[in-house]
Amino acid sequence: MVRTQIQLPEEQVILLKKMAAAQHKSMAEIIRQAVDYFARAKQPGGEEQRRKRAMAAVGLFRSGVKDLAASHDSYLAEIYDR
Repeated sequence: MVRTQIQLPEEQVILLKKMAAAQHKSMAEIIRQAVDYFARAKQPGGEEQRRKRAMAAVGLFRSGVKDLAASHDSYLAEIYDR
């Protein structure tokens, strides 16, 4: 690995520390994951591949609920009110 130095606003450092503690990882590991995620998202064709994967998943799962598309808001409200 190559050691590098960066400067971050205090708010980002606080956020990184909280994320690292919650995931039992170092701040460096959280930053490496973020860089990997950003790099994959910005690769040419990356968005098109995500779109193709999403479209391939359409219709693969069944909820058994007949009116889910029309009433999804009320189902979500019911779940979150619990």
